[in-house]
Amino acid sequence: MSKRKTGNPTWSDVKSVVTGLNQKELLKLVADLYRFSKENKAFIHARFAVGDDPMAPYKKTIEASMYPDMYEDKPVQISKAKKAITSYSKAIGDSLGEIDLMVFFVECGNNFTVNCGDMDEGFYDALIRMYRRSIQKILSLPKDEQSVYKDRLEKIMTSASDIGWGYHDMLSDEYYSAFPEDE
Repeated sequence: MSKRKTGNPTWSDVKSVVTGLNQKELLKLVADLYRFSKENKAFIHARFAVGDDPMAPYKKTIEASMYPDMYEDKPVQISKAKKAITSYSKAIGDSLGEIDLMVFFVECGNNFTVNCGDMDEGFYDALIRMYRRSIQKILSLPKDEQSVYKDRLEKIMTSASDIGWGYHDMLSDEYYSAFPEDE
């Protein structure tokens, strides 16, 4: 029997065990992880580009978190929506997909407040931070790849014109600072 290491296990500990597995054992491990949770399934689908839209489960989580069903008394879950973006990013490392999810996050939250009423300052702060982050990532793209995201950001800003808390003003400041040619 091998001596067990005390303390918290690390990736190095796991890696040393996994490298000793044969193909069949490794396949069983991946299958067990796949069946273990919806998050693992989404991760594996995204990583291996399996299915029609690897972003679909992440978008579903973002939409349910940022535009929850009010009739079922579901809360807004900003951290869960942000985690979906991070999880997608870790699964695939696709910057365009990450930008798409970031803009989708703001679209969902913006639509929720436009259609359902005023929210609190923390909600708007989260939307503005994600709007700002998405702009930074969009500006790192070649000019010819920016337009589709830029149009979506402009639509968000325009639709927020009647929202309080300085939200619309902040969106406008962020948008026109990034895209002064549109002013």
